Amino acid sequence: MYKTRHNEPAYGFIPDVPTSEKNCYGKPIRLIDDNPSLAGQSLNINGDPGIGLNPNRYKQHGFYFNADNCIACHACEAACAEKNDTPAHLAFRSVGYLEGGSYPAVQRLNISMACNHCDDPVCLKGCPTRAYTKFAEYGAVLQDPDICFGCGYCTWVCPYNAPQLDPVAGHVSKCNMCVDRLEVGLKPACASACLGGALDFGIIETAPEGRDQLETQIPGFPDPSITHPNIRFQQKRSLPRELTRTDTTPVKYLRDDQNAKPDPGVKGGQTRYRSASAVNLDKPAEWNLAKLRSREDPLVIFTLITQAVVGAFLLLFLGPLVGLSELSVAAHPIAYPVALFGLIAIQTFALVISTLHLGRPHRFYRAFNNLRYSPVSREVAAVAVFYNLLGAYAVLSGVPQISDGLFGWLPQGLVNGATQASGWLAVIAGPAALYFMHRIYRIQARPFWNHWQVLTSFYGSMLTLGPLAVALMFVPVLAAQGIEYAGLLQLCALPMLGGLLLEGFGLYRHAAYLNATGGEAQAAQHEQLTTFGKTYRARNGLLAVSASALTVLIGAAPVGAVGLGLWVTVGLSVLTAAMIGRALFYVLVIPTTLPGAFFWKNPGFQSHARDMGLAQMPQVGVQVTTH
Repeated sequence: MYKTRHNEPAYGFIPDVPTSEKNCYGKPIRLIDDNPSLAGQSLNINGDPGIGLNPNRYKQHGFYFNADNCIACHACEAACAEKNDTPAHLAFRSVGYLEGGSYPAVQRLNISMACNHCDDPVCLKGCPTRAYTKFAEYGAVLQDPDICFGCGYCTWVCPYNAPQLDPVAGHVSKCNMCVDRLEVGLKPACASACLGGALDFGIIETAPEGRDQLETQIPGFPDPSITHPNIRFQQKRSLPRELTRTDTTPVKYLRDDQNAKPDPGVKGGQTRYRSASAVNLDKPAEWNLAKLRSREDPLVIFTLITQAVVGAFLLLFLGPLVGLSELSVAAHPIAYPVALFGLIAIQTFALVISTLHLGRPHRFYRAFNNLRYSPVSREVAAVAVFYNLLGAYAVLSGVPQISDGLFGWLPQGLVNGATQASGWLAVIAGPAALYFMHRIYRIQARPFWNHWQVLTSFYGSMLTLGPLAVALMFVPVLAAQGIEYAGLLQLCALPMLGGLLLEGFGLYRHAAYLNATGGEAQAAQHEQLTTFGKTYRARNGLLAVSASALTVLIGAAPVGAVGLGLWVTVGLSVLTAAMIGRALFYVLVIPTTLPGAFFWKNPGFQSHARDMGLAQMPQVGVQVTTH
């Protein structure tokens, strides 16, 4: 149990004050019934079986931040770092700020933020390993780094950048509400260390002494409806109409006078601010090919290969059923099984590559632990089902010698039925796996991803890369046997053209959505048109060239050197466009995180530090990019 100092000042203790039964979101503040059997359990802090005597142990607690009083001294950051012994590149609590006005009337709004121990913690639902638990004790959302395997999905879904992925340790960790201090009635270390009386702590919906506002939002704070965070704000000082982030995130905040009204059930009133893009469109378009690399590079490869394998299998299985006899096992008793087992080998490679995204790749099996809530668990399970069905179909149908040896003792009708069943189930499981894959990216905290274009992109890649893979496998075989392959290529061109049109339509609607949404979404679109403007336009040009060439192939079906040249052009264009597009997909996203400072939590400074070598100095506090 935490040891309380004999001279602990009064302000360090949590006041025992009356509170309402429900919070402003309509959720009970008391988290368990008055049933003695449900109470009295130890949190086993540091192996201590003791139980705290805090009378409000089973009520939801939260932070209170008075923005008018914060002087950005960073004492809360220092206290948190000392209490949790975090390395320089991690911070469970950080202080950022916004600026507005013009000289000499410049104003600054500071924001101190950590985990908000939300009523609806998206980190808990998103985590595939179930490393998160929301406890009845104080309503704390706690995370176990020993269970975490470092996928970082919780850092994607959290709007407040509360979970911290440590690439060095290979896992995530976060604010634990200092529950060891709460057990003995003390406030968290950060609140106790605040010099200006800005940061406080207590039972939610109770204002500290001398405070009266209980707002759920201030400028720079993401939409509270995403998670229902347990933090309340006070901000009465007049602010400029426009506030700008001092980090390089291209977002500013505009006062929304028209909708200036408090949330239901919240005391007081406050002028609302809405986020808007702050990018200068006069900025020239650039290539920045080197910046296409990111920590998500393994996912670029994994998603594209998986979509290609699903598309290729659909064509191999369904092609003979629609008259494409060149792809039947009867026509190619050797090439057909080689193609099937080739797909299995490629998919195996993709699965191995995907584990490189994890901080602890050897614990990949934990991805199945949260099928009820986590999109990651569902995607992994769906891909595993498709992979095993593909393997079963390959063994049952691809190599008669093997299937006869393994299943020759079974009735032939049963083997044939199992072959068809595994094939048709794989036909269903493949597209379903891509649907679950797309659900991973439908995240409110990342507006650039939160659009149905993700699904059209994934299915578009399935329709383009799958037939292309089949053509690459079968055309050499047909050519070696002296069989004309123009008809095969012509039929492969049909789904490929459909996939390109599907992806093009999705991109068109996605651009309109980004511009209409504003904020981080529009800022990402502006980054796409400026920082990566030439790369983005080159990708679109490749899609147009591919679609034009496929139209010619479908209509004329040229043979010989001309037809082969067109197909080489299409293949290179499609592959290049797919790689560029998927890399842009990961590097362009701008999350709805809280503002950073000029150096700390500033993406621009971090990039500069890596370019100049400053990032090699641990004390600079720049996050490393490898694990």
